[in-house]
Amino acid sequence: MLWKTFFTVLTTIFLAEIGDKTQLATMLFASESKANKWVVFAGAGVALVLAAGIGVLVGAQLEKFISPRTLKWLAGVGFIGVGIWTLIAR
Repeated sequence: MLWKTFFTVLTTIFLAEIGDKTQLATMLFASESKANKWVVFAGAGVALVLAAGIGVLVGAQLEKFISPRTLKWLAGVGFIGVGIWTLIAR
C-alpha cells in the first residue's frame, strides 16, 4: 500500500506540474544567462516541497472534518471547474 500510494502521488503530481505556471516560471528564471541553474533548481525544489508540505498538513486537518470520499469529490469537481474555466477564459 505504501508504494502504491507513493507512485500514485508521484505520477499524479508530476503530470499535473508539466507545463503549468510553476514550471514556466522556473524555465524563465533558468533562461537568464547569468542565473546559476543549480540555484534555480534548488529554489524551485524547496518551494515545491514546502507547497506540498502545506498541502499535506491542510489535507490532514480537513480529514478530521470532511470524509475522504467528500474531499475526493470536491477535488474532482474543482479540477473539472478549473478545466472548464481554462477552456472558456479568454
